[in-house]
Amino acid sequence: MKIAVIGSGSWGCAAAILLANKGYSVFLWSWKQEETDRLQRDRENKDVLPGKHFPSNIVCSHDMRLCIENAELIVTVVPSIATRGTAKQLAKFVKDGQILVNLSKGLEESTLMTLSAVYKEEIPNAKIAVMSGPSHAEEVSIGLPTVNVTASYDDGVAEFVQSTFSTENFRVYTADDILGIELGGAIKNVIALCAGISDGIGYGDNTRAALITRGNAEIQRLGVAMGAKAETFAGLSGIGDLIVTCTSMHSRNHRAGMLLGEGYSLSETLEKVHMVVEGVNTAKAAYALSQKFGVDMPITHQAYKILFGGINPKDAVKSLMLRDLKPEKN
Repeated sequence: MKIAVIGSGSWGCAAAILLANKGYSVFLWSWKQEETDRLQRDRENKDVLPGKHFPSNIVCSHDMRLCIENAELIVTVVPSIATRGTAKQLAKFVKDGQILVNLSKGLEESTLMTLSAVYKEEIPNAKIAVMSGPSHAEEVSIGLPTVNVTASYDDGVAEFVQSTFSTENFRVYTADDILGIELGGAIKNVIALCAGISDGIGYGDNTRAALITRGNAEIQRLGVAMGAKAETFAGLSGIGDLIVTCTSMHSRNHRAGMLLGEGYSLSETLEKVHMVVEGVNTAKAAYALSQKFGVDMPITHQAYKILFGGINPKDAVKSLMLRDLKPEKN
């Protein structure tokens, strides 16, 4: 089977390695020729996934038509900010009924749309799915046991993605709540930024656990208001992804938060991380969605103020701690 992986960042490369190790013919697309040449020469992405070598059945290419022509599965793994542009490129070549599964986690800031909705709008003739969950590329690429969940507008498509990706080290469940899966995967990056900020300030495990728990509650509130299922946020793409992203140094969002907590500016932080930090743009989108749907999301609001309003992280924590006392509820 031929599979196209669109996006050669850390997760794109890890997905390509996983699929190639199953014996599939994998075509890995990069957004510029210079990167393609480097990947083909080095047989690894030394910038974001050093030491994780590509099997021989991975072909690196900048030719999108070549990559997706006759591919039984198209795997998209590009930053949220590049999703619509990539979708427009793909639309020129995707054939009726080709299956596309999106692995990226984020929201389109300008429209507040989920990424699968962007692909569905731009490529209406494709069958769209998503896959999400606690899955750091660094661990997937070396075969550490990992579990994800996939959903589609078509049950058969979700089952196809499940069987295609599943191995003895990578287990995939299916679900029917594509909106909930995407919202959990996107907004957990905002909470991970906050957990990193907390660690950077020097707060402890108690603070981080509170951020994870109450962060999940506000993600769930928004999801339910938008039409997602509450139980989704107790699953792999909800609390599962939230835990791993808030507690691991593999998480670029957590690392960025730590730098902010240590006193670096946003521009300095992004320069130091030197990779896309999805939680930054998602904070804008999540804040706007909370306003649109009238949902109380205090942690997200404070994250927005730290990133774009110039408030001190310690003052943001104080604001959260001194809110009106109330019963605990989701």
